[in-house]
Amino acid sequence: MSRIELKNLRKEYGSTVAVKNLDLVIEDGEFIVLVGPSGCGKTTTLRMIAGFEDPTAGEIRLDGTVVNDLEPRDRDLGMVFQSHALFPHKNVADNIVFGLRMQKVDKEEQRRRLQEVSELVRISHLLTKMPAQCSGGESQRIALARTLVTEPSNFLLDEPLSSLDAKLRRELRAECDRLHEQLQKTFVYVTHDQEEAMTLADRIVVMDGGEIVQMGSPIDIYSNPVSYFVADFFGNPAMNLIEGEFSQNGGGAEFKSSSFTVSLPEEYKNIAPGKGTFGIRPENVLVSKANGGDTRNIGLVEPLGKDTLLYFETTAERPFVAIVEGTENHKSGEPVELSFPGNNMFLFDANGDRIRA
Repeated sequence: MSRIELKNLRKEYGSTVAVKNLDLVIEDGEFIVLVGPSGCGKTTTLRMIAGFEDPTAGEIRLDGTVVNDLEPRDRDLGMVFQSHALFPHKNVADNIVFGLRMQKVDKEEQRRRLQEVSELVRISHLLTKMPAQCSGGESQRIALARTLVTEPSNFLLDEPLSSLDAKLRRELRAECDRLHEQLQKTFVYVTHDQEEAMTLADRIVVMDGGEIVQMGSPIDIYSNPVSYFVADFFGNPAMNLIEGEFSQNGGGAEFKSSSFTVSLPEEYKNIAPGKGTFGIRPENVLVSKANGGDTRNIGLVEPLGKDTLLYFETTAERPFVAIVEGTENHKSGEPVELSFPGNNMFLFDANGDRIRA
């Protein structure tokens, strides 16, 4: 078993609180992703689990045992960093088995494990090369192999793909997913990339300001955000978020801004009047031909193949976006009508908290 428990975990750097009384249980075999903007505390949390940072307060438990005072080497954890940190003067094979040599593992066992992990991450053809002769993607596979070869109970990955180009990131994302399925071990993965979080995680932990703001499956985080922050962070293109006011209107309720007036569904008829935000994802915006209703002129058309993005100018800082089928023919300047299905609306109060029906 490899269960990780964080209880009331806190980390302070002088007057700065990087992690605020965090509670989290990571189950055996789970692939959990800590995600959030820079400075949210996700990497600090990972480093405390690894033993590279000492908590100011709280407990870290591995399989029920408090490990706060254990050195990193005694925690049976494998760490993969953003930088590959390979020895430039050693070939790939020597880089991979370096940790085993430090543990004084038998040479025959070293050779067995080297062959096993090099086949697992598909780098057998690189073993005699030097790091300088390897590409970025190959170097990251080598770093993964170096961690895998020590057979840790848990894997901690700190933004391991952020330095790679988009194509390599997609390839190695799939590789991480495959390794997790094959090894059936616990993976704790830190990233600021919401796409990585969505594609890899069994469960996502969204952090902001040193605190957990939401936990759940990728689909739950995407379709049921608890706040403006989470709604805005997940989605590409991002959710359309328009600031305005909620008000009562003839027995019903509406949202009104300088750009849109939207009648709210029946279940929101008792919404408290006041400032707030209306949100809807681009894929849920319905676009139809102008037919005598309220029309908007398309500002920009961005074809992406299967889909096309339509941009509309508003008084907000960023444009309002709708996604339509790539086969639909639209042009800049064309007037269209927009409608918003009630079951796809998201409403947030002035504090950024989700308003439930």
